[in-house]
Amino acid sequence: MRYVPLGNSGVNVSAIGLGCMSMSGLYGVADDTESIATIHRALDLGVNFFDTSVSYGSGHNQDLIGRALKGSRRAKAIVHSKFGVRRDAQGNALGIECTPLSARRDCEDSLRRFGFETIDVFCPSRPTPAESVEDTMGELVRLKDEGKIRFIGISEAGPSFIRRAASIHPLVSLQMEYSLLSRDLEEKHLPLCCELGLGIMAYAPFARGLMTGNFQPGAAAEGDTRSNYERFSAENFNRNMQLLEPARAIAAERKISLPRLAVAWVLAQGTPLIPFPGCKSRKHLDDILAALEVQLSDAELRQLDGAFPQGVAAGNRYAASQLAAWHG
Repeated sequence: MRYVPLGNSGVNVSAIGLGCMSMSGLYGVADDTESIATIHRALDLGVNFFDTSVSYGSGHNQDLIGRALKGSRRAKAIVHSKFGVRRDAQGNALGIECTPLSARRDCEDSLRRFGFETIDVFCPSRPTPAESVEDTMGELVRLKDEGKIRFIGISEAGPSFIRRAASIHPLVSLQMEYSLLSRDLEEKHLPLCCELGLGIMAYAPFARGLMTGNFQPGAAAEGDTRSNYERFSAENFNRNMQLLEPARAIAAERKISLPRLAVAWVLAQGTPLIPFPGCKSRKHLDDILAALEVQLSDAELRQLDGAFPQGVAAGNRYAASQLAAWHG
């Protein structure tokens, strides 16, 4: 495993993180025993950076991670957890509430679920326009002073929001979607993070499974929320499958999986980007981590860059109204 700095935190994290959302049913049924075994396998292979949220499985994911990290394993892990998104029993988002009240409530509830004394990185899931960033950040600073969180991060926020938040207290990370089909962050967020010293947790490097081949429109597994996204509608899905052909051809020539290529491409972009693939099985994890051994050539990178310019995907990664509200 390679390790990279997490922004200006002074902490080194694995060059590939592990997103744990799919272990709690949002992308279909998951098995707790296999999920815990996957987290243990990740630790054994040197992965030390894990992402979760109070909203994943309505707390199930945090409980699962707490069970997986019991005892001496806790000291080996950097846990990043988000707060503020509410979901129903089927995993559908009910709204965002990243307020001072929800920051404290979710932090204390999260600590009980984890069985931890401190959350390594605590992060509002999304900016809430109706709330003052100063008030919410102020509460996060108080939680940090109380020893309940170690660092403060930010997620899917626009540059002006990030600057306001960072002016109140240093941030260590930005979590934002990034893949060959989602390159939005390159224009403004990437240079801003370099300026402010933030690591970038690049989640959904497989474009939420478009690059794994495990989703078919109209045949989604029970609890799989991806059918609600524009890119997974029947028409857009087929178009996106066609768009992926250049990447599929490079993967085939390399004799590697498309997901492995996807992670290798993010790795090739260099710091401060840290790919954060999600998986819920040891087999999938082993394939992902093998991306560390893939060195894409300059010619391959140029080919991928040309085939996947910003905005190439059919459909927005989230609803346009949501992106406008979050990123301003």
